[in-house]
Formats: sequence, C-alpha cells, structure tokens
Amino acid sequence: MSQNDPQWGGGRPGNNGGPPGVEEILRSLSDKVNRLLGGKGNANGQAPYGSQPSKGGSAGLILVGGALLALWLGSGVYVVDERENAVITRFGKYVQTVESAGLKWHMPYPIEQRQIVNVTELRSLEVGVRAEGAGNDESTMLTGDQNIIEVQLEVQYNLNSARDFLFNNRFKDGDGRDVVKQAAETAIREVVGKNKVDYVLNEGRGKIGEDTKEIIQDLLTKYGTGISISRVNISDVQPPEQVQAAFSDAVKARQDRARLINEGTAYANDVVPKASGMAARLKEEALGYREQVVSRAEGDASRFRQIAAEYAKAPQVTRDRMYLDAMQTMYQNTTKVLVDQKGSGNLLYLPLDKLMQMNANSNGGEAAPAAKAADPVAPVPAAETAPAKQRGDRDGR
Repeated sequence: MSQNDPQWGGGRPGNNGGPPGVEEILRSLSDKVNRLLGGKGNANGQAPYGSQPSKGGSAGLILVGGALLALWLGSGVYVVDERENAVITRFGKYVQTVESAGLKWHMPYPIEQRQIVNVTELRSLEVGVRAEGAGNDESTMLTGDQNIIEVQLEVQYNLNSARDFLFNNRFKDGDGRDVVKQAAETAIREVVGKNKVDYVLNEGRGKIGEDTKEIIQDLLTKYGTGISISRVNISDVQPPEQVQAAFSDAVKARQDRARLINEGTAYANDVVPKASGMAARLKEEALGYREQVVSRAEGDASRFRQIAAEYAKAPQVTRDRMYLDAMQTMYQNTTKVLVDQKGSGNLLYLPLDKLMQMNANSNGGEAAPAAKAADPVAPVPAAETAPAKQRGDRDGR
C-alpha cells in the first residue's frame, strides 16, 4: 500500500503522512454502511476530514450494533434434554443447576457459561480383565485364608449430582471411570480379604457383590464425586491357572458330598413318615381293641348282674329264657334241622337258609350260582334225630 493511499491519510492535513486514526476508520465504515442503506457518501469513499457523520451513517451504526447485540444475546439460548442437567457458571463461579427440561437462557459468554451433563446415562467398566499374553495383577487377590484367586467384576454407575461431578474432582478421562475403577479395586480386595476361598468361589458371590457395592458407594460419597453405583456384578471368580485342577477336584468332591447328603435326607424323609404312620396306626388299633374288650367285658358283667337279679326272682322262667336264647343264637349259624323221632324215618327237607341267601344275592344285583338253585328235597337220616331226642329227654321234655 502506497503512502498516498487514502487509508493511510496521504495528502490530508494533520496526519503527518501517518496511518488513519480511529475516527477516520469509523467514518469510513459509516459511509460504506450508509451507501449500502441508500445514503450518499463521499465520491472517493472517504468522508471529508473534520466533517461529522451524517444521520444515515448513525442509523447504520445503530442497526449493525443492534444486530450484533441480538446475536450476542441469542448465544445464551440452550436446550436441556430430559436426561441432562445444565450447570451454569458466572465468570467461572457456580451459580445454579438446571434440572428441568426445555428451552433455557443464560447471560451470554463471557459473563455466564453452561455445561451440559448427562446424569441418567448408565456407564459401566470392568475390573480385573485379563490381558492376553501377560499377567494381570489387577485381578489377583488374596483371601482371608491365605489363598490366591482371580476376580473379575463389572461396575455400572450413573451421576446423582452434576455440580459435584464437575467441580469437586478433576477426572483425567472426563467420565469418572478412573476414580470408580480405583474405588472398585479397593473395595473388592477388602471384601475378598475378609472371606475364605470356598465362600468366594461358591455360595458367596451375590453377597460379595452387594458388600463391594456398598463400600464403593461409601468411598465415592466421601470424595464428593457425584457418582452413584447402580450395580456390581461378579462376572468370574476362579483360582490361578496353576492350581485349577486341584480346585476342580475339590469342587467335585464337595458336590458329591452334597449329593450324598441330599440322597440320605430324601431317603429319611421317605422312610420316617411311613414308619411314624404305621406306628400311629398300630397304636390306634391297640387303643381301639382295648376299648372294645373293656366295653364288652363291662357289658357282659352288667348283663350278668341283671340276669342274676332276675334269676333270683324267677329261676325257672329265667333258665328257660336263657335256653331259648342260646338255641336261637346257635341255630342262626347252622343248617341242621331237628325232627321228632316219633315220626317217620325220613323227612323232606326244605333248605330255607339257602333260599334266603339266594334271595338276598338276587336283591343285591348279584347272580345266584346254578349250584345253589334247586336242591329242594334232601333226605334226612333217622340217625340225625338221636341227639335231639337225647337233648329233649335231658331237658325234661
């Protein structure tokens, strides 16, 4: 650019051939804006020296300034999502945390600034992952009974305070993974060191995960990290590779022992109830038999006393009645028939008991056998009547 260029003030009085001043630059800018807006400017694009800017140039400056101000104020508009919180700072100092979702506004930069933090995102990291081709001290731990095991776990976490997460700690990765990982390593080593190897390898995985979660959360809360632990999963627990075979044999023996115990318990649960039921049944039967015998004896004794009293009043009548009752009871269970000896030697015998039995069977829906049908006439030898005659003579009849 030559010395005679108007921008350098060549040929203008009072500038001594130097560069233009601030006033000249503003006048030149105003003149150009005025021409763009339809005003008139200097023919050579330069306002005369010492002249005042026109009204059109002032309006252009105001319009440009207003547009710039509107853009500056508009830069403070931002949107907060449902999953996010906005942390507002004023000249670097914390002002507030915006938790409600929607369109928001803050004073533009450099007065206020915002930082959007996703507080609901579920983050996860793994602790104790084995590196291929190299040992991993991160997964190797010592149990309470001085055994070495390798533990792998997964930690899931999110944020519960955007302010604490941004201002209370300085994270190397910006996501808090390094702090969570260190706290997880500390917690799992503490929990494993308090338990025996059998408990860690077998039934204690769930409890170890819960205890580890509580310790991690307690550490992060003390540090004020604003991180909340959602879940701790024990993904793998096993002894070192050099002793895995011995541990496998021990596990198999333990499983066999548990299986045999379960089988014995099942057999006992099957036999003992049966024996208890049989013993109870026999006991109840014995008690019932005892009650039956005692009741029968008491009844016989009572009947005998009553008969003895009646016999004292009328001996002959009582004796005859007892004889008739005895005969009735005896003949109910026999098919023999007494006949008079003075009659003929033979007698046509009608089997009434058989006929009554056949009638009862037919009424019950059972078919009577053919052999029971008809034997209506049966000869009774005369010899059968001898005992009856002797009995009648003995009774005085």
